[in-house]
Amino acid sequence: MRCPFCGHEDSQVKDSRPTEDGAAIRRRRQCEACAARFTTFERIQLRDLVVLKSDDRREPFERDKLVRSVSTACRKRPIGAVQIEKLVSGIQRQLETLGDGEIPSQRIGELVMEGLKGLDSVAYIRFASVYKDFREARDFEEFAGSVTEVGKG
Repeated sequence: MRCPFCGHEDSQVKDSRPTEDGAAIRRRRQCEACAARFTTFERIQLRDLVVLKSDDRREPFERDKLVRSVSTACRKRPIGAVQIEKLVSGIQRQLETLGDGEIPSQRIGELVMEGLKGLDSVAYIRFASVYKDFREARDFEEFAGSVTEVGKG
């Protein structure tokens, strides 16, 4: 594993343990050249996924991009990093088991919406505002009016 500090090719694993959700292995490493320590995560990947964008472009699926967008929707909400990781891991597993390596971006958005709807109504509305491209305050009002509070219905 290449050191993120000095670029040296070799590092030594100092500690290895599963993550809290059990979907990955967390490895603590030390660079053999500069002795800097850093953490890596190892995940199971069933297949390479390609995202089919609405303008017909194709991009490799980036888990980190999905984590960032979900994290942005959940910002300043009572949702921990572990909950976000579980949600993203679940979405990634669903995508990998769909049977097709090309996934329309709309399908990913739908899965995120489903996951956030059960997690936090404010994060759900925030994500929807970008995903559904809300243009004015009325769009928020109409959408929010259709959302029932999580756990209340």
